[in-house]
Amino acid sequence: MSVAATKSDGQTMRAAPSHKLVIERMSYRYYVEPEETEFLAFTDVSLTIDDGEFVAIVGPSGCGKTTLLNVIAGLLPHEEGTLTIAGEPVRGPGVNRSMVFQNASLLPWRTVLGNVRYGMEMQRRFDRDVMDRRARDMIALVGLAGFERRFPLQLSGGMQQRVNLARALATDPQVLLMDEPFAALDAQTREFMQVELLKIWARSNKTVLFITHQIDEAAFLADRVVVMGTRPGRIKREFRVDFERPRALSLKRDPRFLAVCDDIWRLIEEEAERINIVRTQ
Repeated sequence: MSVAATKSDGQTMRAAPSHKLVIERMSYRYYVEPEETEFLAFTDVSLTIDDGEFVAIVGPSGCGKTTLLNVIAGLLPHEEGTLTIAGEPVRGPGVNRSMVFQNASLLPWRTVLGNVRYGMEMQRRFDRDVMDRRARDMIALVGLAGFERRFPLQLSGGMQQRVNLARALATDPQVLLMDEPFAALDAQTREFMQVELLKIWARSNKTVLFITHQIDEAAFLADRVVVMGTRPGRIKREFRVDFERPRALSLKRDPRFLAVCDDIWRLIEEEAERINIVRTQ
């Protein structure tokens, strides 16, 4: 996302975008005991994401999407290639990233306020007043003001994921990493949560990397959709999604939107067919 500036004559000019996350020629391999068989999860991945940009990654199961996200999060070590956030090398977990997983994973004995505070407490870099203020601000941001004293079991699945998102945002990360956060929700709630996420993203202005299997979800949310091929995962192609924001769910019925989804699906289908041909030879 570029930054706007104004010339002296009143015309608007666009400054060059600043790169928030940069991946260069990165690969990840792991070993399975007892034979110590080597598997290459993904290879030669290069990707640049600008400050404030929303990028989604799609691809067939087993292509290394989640593994890549875990490497960026610092949960898995990377030995090949380089990875930087705001120019700083990633060598492990850090306060400049927050992760939103498929399941909300809330602490059942803590209230909504207590769960949102939890990440900040673990980082030990905020005083109590700041934690309370930030937690309440993020709860309001995700549309749950008034639910601060509720416990997870008193919330719907969609509300629990809002708490999960508020907890991730409360630590004020530079990059928000999201691993299929709506996969466990029913279809209707998932659609509504996509709209809500875009509203939250617009207000928070975070850089987002979003993993999903749903092609229409990726195209609806993202500025760019990155397609990965089957393992070992490689980036096959990027699709820029130029539909105006804010976006309404009615966009999904627009023929132009359906054409983008068809193009993305066709690429994934071609990759799947290629793999099947190789396996049968």
